[in-house]
Amino acid sequence: MKIDRVVDLYVPSKVQRSLLLLFSLAWMVDAAGVMMMTFTLGGISSEWHLSTFQSSTIASLTFVGMLLGAIGSGFVLDLAGRKFAMNLFLAFTIFFTFIDGFSPSPFLFGIFRLLSGIGYGGLMPSVNAYLSESTSMKIRGRYLVLLESSWAVGSILIGLYAVTSGWGWRSVYYSILIGSLIFIPFLRIKESPRYIFLKKGKKGLEELLGFHLDEDVEKIEKSVIPVKALLGKRYFKSTILVWSSWFTISLIYYGLFTWLPKILSASGIGTNALWFTFFIFLAQLPGYLSAAYFIEKIGRKPSLILFFAGTAISSLIFSFVTNIYTLIIAGLVTSFFCMGVWGLVYAYTPELFPTSFRGSANGSAGMMARIAGIIAPYFVAAFFGTNVLHALIWFSILAFLMAFLTAFLGRETKAENIE
Repeated sequence: MKIDRVVDLYVPSKVQRSLLLLFSLAWMVDAAGVMMMTFTLGGISSEWHLSTFQSSTIASLTFVGMLLGAIGSGFVLDLAGRKFAMNLFLAFTIFFTFIDGFSPSPFLFGIFRLLSGIGYGGLMPSVNAYLSESTSMKIRGRYLVLLESSWAVGSILIGLYAVTSGWGWRSVYYSILIGSLIFIPFLRIKESPRYIFLKKGKKGLEELLGFHLDEDVEKIEKSVIPVKALLGKRYFKSTILVWSSWFTISLIYYGLFTWLPKILSASGIGTNALWFTFFIFLAQLPGYLSAAYFIEKIGRKPSLILFFAGTAISSLIFSFVTNIYTLIIAGLVTSFFCMGVWGLVYAYTPELFPTSFRGSANGSAGMMARIAGIIAPYFVAAFFGTNVLHALIWFSILAFLMAFLTAFLGRETKAENIE
C-alpha cells in the first residue's frame, strides 16, 4: 500500500478541512505582511523623503529576506520537519513585521523588513509541503489552490485596513500581531504523515495515526542530495518548468503590485490611486477560485497554459489603454489571471516531486520567486522616466513564453499518486 493510500484511508476528511482552514489563516498573515508594502510605500517614502531608487531598495529587501527564507526552508523542512519549520518561520513573520512599525529610520526599517521576509519566504513552502502531504489525492489540487487563494483574502484585508484606518503607515505593521493567535493550533498539530513515515517508518506512522496498519506501506525513496535529484535526468524538465514559472509570475506580480498606486497615479487617477489599487486586489480572489475549479476540471497542465496566456493577453492590453476606466478593467483582468497562475503553480509544484526532497523542491521554487521579487521593483522603476506601462509589454512577452514552455515541458499530475 502506498503512503498516498494511507492518507486517503486514515486521515479523516474533517482533519483535512481543519488543516486547510488553519493553514489558510497562516497564509493570510503571510500575504498581509508582504503586501503591506504596496499600501505603505508611499507614506514611508514621504516621511523619510526617499528617492525612487531608495524606495525600490526597501521594497526589494523584503524579497532578499524571502529569498533567504526560501533557501533555508528546504533544509529545515527536510531535516527538522514540517511542523518545526512552520512554527519557526511564523515566529519570524509576526515578530519582525510588528517591530518594523517602530522603526526610527529607513535603515532599521530595511533591516527588520529583511528579517520579516525570512519568515514570509519560509512559511509558504513549509505550509504548502505539509498540506500536500496530508490531503487525499482526489482533493489535493483543489485544496492547494484554495490555500493559495487565501493570499488574496489577506491582501484584501490589509488593503482595506490601510485605506480606511487613517492611523498612518506604522499602524498597518502593528496589525500583524493578531496573527500570533495562530501559534496556539500550530503548536498542537502533529507532524505530516509522509514525513513521519519517511523518517520513522511504519512504526512511526502507526504511532502518529494511533492504530496498527494491517498492510505494509511501500517505502519512500530517500534522496541524499536534493539539488542533485532536482537537476537529475528524471526531474530536470519539471525543475526547469517550475523554476521558470515561479520566476516569471513573481516578476509580473510584484513588479505590478509594488508600484500599482504610483502606476495608477501616473495614469491620471490621482488621490484615488490607493482605493483603485484596493479594488484591483479584489480580482485576485475570483482568479484563485477559478483556478481551483479548472485544476480539477481540465487538469494542472492545461489550466496553467490557460492562465499564463490570459496573463499575457491582459498585460498587453493593460500596457496600451489610456482611458481611466478601461485601465481599471485591464488591471482587474490582469490581477485575475495573474493570481490564478500563482494558485496553480503552488498546487502543481509539490505534485511533481517526491516526499524525499519535496521540501527542497518547494524551497528552491520559492527561491526563484524571491530572486524575481528582488528585481521587480527596480525593473518597473526603470520605466518611470518614460512610460511605466511599457513594463507590462515585457510581462506579456514572458507570460506568453511560459505558456509555450508549459506545453512542452509540463506533465499532467491530476489523480496521480505522489511518491
